[in-house]
Amino acid sequence: MKIAVATKNDWSQVAGHAGRAHDWLVFDCQPGAPLPAPQRVLLTDAQLPHNFKDNGPHPLHGVEIVVAASAGDGYIRHMQKWGTQVLLTGETVPLHALQKIIAGVALPDTRFDITTALCKMRDLFSRH
Repeated sequence: MKIAVATKNDWSQVAGHAGRAHDWLVFDCQPGAPLPAPQRVLLTDAQLPHNFKDNGPHPLHGVEIVVAASAGDGYIRHMQKWGTQVLLTGETVPLHALQKIIAGVALPDTRFDITTALCKMRDLFSRH
């Protein structure tokens, strides 16, 4: 199962606003195997989900779970079209979030993020 975590510029913290996240850690997890080393994926502006037109391959295609601190409804619907579940969390350390998902432990609730409210307004007019 591939799990992608949106991160901030230094790859060490879970990022908010998944639709605008450039830096991703992608883990290709196998049942019963140790946690894999992540693949770092750096999206271009054109590949950001808010900008991507679904007109070709994307580095996050095939990911089953996306983890971020926040995401708008339009982003969540867009990812559902890709067959990807979006998990939002207040967990700040990507590896800790991954370990909890693998263990079946609930992720901590998200923190307040004003950008989520702004995204909800934008999503009213979203193409997704």
